[in-house]
Amino acid sequence: MSQHEHVRVAVIGSGFGGLGAAVRLRREGVTDFVVLERADSVGGTWRDNSYPGCACDVPSHLYSFSFAPNPDWPRTFSGQRHIRAYLERVADTFGLRPHLRLNHEVTLARWDEDELRWELETAHGATFTADVVVSAGGPLSDPKIPAIPGLETFPGKVFHSARWDHDYDLRGKRVAVIGTGASAIQVVPAIQPEVAKLTLFQRTPPWVMPRADRAISAAERWLHRKVPVTGAVRRQLLWGIRELQVQAFTKRPNELGVVESIAKANMAKAIKDPALRAKLTPSYRIGCKRILLSSAYYPALAQPNVDVVAAGLTEVRGSTLVGADGTETEVDAIVFGTGFHVTDMPIAQRVVGVGGTTLAEAWKGGMEALRGATAAGFPNWMTVIGPNTGLGNSSMILMIESQLNYLADYLKALDALAAPGERVALDPKPAAVGAWNDRVQERMKRTVWNTGGCTSWYLDANGRNTTIWPGTTTEFRKATREVRLVEYDVLRPDRARAAETVKEAAL
Repeated sequence: MSQHEHVRVAVIGSGFGGLGAAVRLRREGVTDFVVLERADSVGGTWRDNSYPGCACDVPSHLYSFSFAPNPDWPRTFSGQRHIRAYLERVADTFGLRPHLRLNHEVTLARWDEDELRWELETAHGATFTADVVVSAGGPLSDPKIPAIPGLETFPGKVFHSARWDHDYDLRGKRVAVIGTGASAIQVVPAIQPEVAKLTLFQRTPPWVMPRADRAISAAERWLHRKVPVTGAVRRQLLWGIRELQVQAFTKRPNELGVVESIAKANMAKAIKDPALRAKLTPSYRIGCKRILLSSAYYPALAQPNVDVVAAGLTEVRGSTLVGADGTETEVDAIVFGTGFHVTDMPIAQRVVGVGGTTLAEAWKGGMEALRGATAAGFPNWMTVIGPNTGLGNSSMILMIESQLNYLADYLKALDALAAPGERVALDPKPAAVGAWNDRVQERMKRTVWNTGGCTSWYLDANGRNTTIWPGTTTEFRKATREVRLVEYDVLRPDRARAAETVKEAAL
C-alpha cells in the first residue's frame, strides 16, 4: 500500500553527507524531515564497500565530524568496519533513527511549479512531498563497469569491488583485477596470498605513496577521551598540514617533483625487477590522478603468483581475458575496480525541475552548481558533495560541513522571506551559476589536475574537471558561509501561477 507524507526537508542518502545534514537540521531546530535511504542500513559508501582491505586514506581524526569526535579510533587510518560503526553511532547519538526511511530508494523527484514543492516517489511505494530536497547520495554510490565485448560469455564469477560477493571463495582461484584505483590497490594485497594466480590489468599506473598507518595506543585513546582538546588539536594539525599542501596542487605543480621522488623510492624498495618497475612508473605529474597510499601494494605485485598486464581489458572470450596489448589470460573470476559514475550520476536522471527538465539534461554540457550546492531550474534543491567540491589531498568531511553551513543559512533565508503560511522557493539565477562556474574553471586551468598530463575520473566526457575544488577548504568555508540572495530568484506561489498563465497564453 502506498503511503504519503509531507515534510519540510527530504534528505536523500545516509552516508556522511546525509547523516551530517540530518544532524545539522536537528541542531537548527528542524525536526520535520526524513532521510530516504535505498539500502537497509546507514553508511553510504562505507556500507557498500566491504571488500577485503577496504580502508580510508585520510587520517581517522580528520575523517570524522567536528561535532562528533571519536577518541577511540583504533588506527591512524581506519578500516571500513570502524568507519561504518562510527556512522551508526552518529545515527544513534543524535537521535536520527526516527527520521530514517530505509529501503526507500528515490525513483523520481519532481518539482511542482504551482505548489512550489518537491514530489518524491520511492521504490518502497511511499511518496513524499517536501519544501526542500537535500541530495546526499554522493558521487561514489553507483559502480561503473565498462562495456567489455564478450563479458556476458564469461562462465566464472564477475563483480565490482563495491558489490563484493563474500559468498564466493577466492582461495585457489585464478583472479583478474581490472583497474588500479584506490580500491584495487587495497584489494590486490588483501587477496594475493590466498589466490592461485592474480592478474592485474593496468591501463594507467598510479602514483603510490607509503602508508604511514599504525595502531593508536591505549594511552593516546585514553588521553583523547579524558582531555578532548587533545583530539581537537590533533585534528587541527592534520588539517593544517593539508591546507599548506594545496598550493602545490593548485598553483605550483612543478613543486610536486619532490613528492614523486618519495613515491619512486617506495616502489624501488619492493620492486627489484626493472621491467616490472617500468610498467609501474607513471608518465604524468603526481597528483594529476588521485594519489594512492599503500605500503603493501608493491610488495604484493612482486610476488610470483602475480602478473601485471600493462594494458586495459579489451575483450572476453569465454574464460579468456584479452588485453589491449594482445595478452591472453585464463581466469576463474573477474573483480572490477573501475570506479563509479561520478560525472554522470544516475540520480540526475530522476530529478525533474522547472519545465520538466531533468538534472541530467541540464548537466549535459557538464555538471555545475552555485557554490557546489544549487542548480538553476531546480528550486529548493541542494546537493551535498556536488560539482567541484571534491578534494585531492584532504578530508571530504570538511567540505561537507561547509555545505551544511550553507544549508542552514538557506533554510533561514526561506523563513525570513516567507509570510505566515506562505511557501517560498529560491532558484539560483543562471548568470550566478555561470559566473561561479567560470571562476572555478579559470582557477582550474593552472592546477595539476588540468596540467599534469593524465586522463582521470575527475574529468567529464567533455574533458572538463567538474569534480575537484581548486582551492583550500578554508576558501570553500568562506564561500559557503551564507546565502547571497542576489544570486537567487525568489519564487512565490502567486508568481509561479501567473508565470504559468502567461506561458499558456503564449502557446
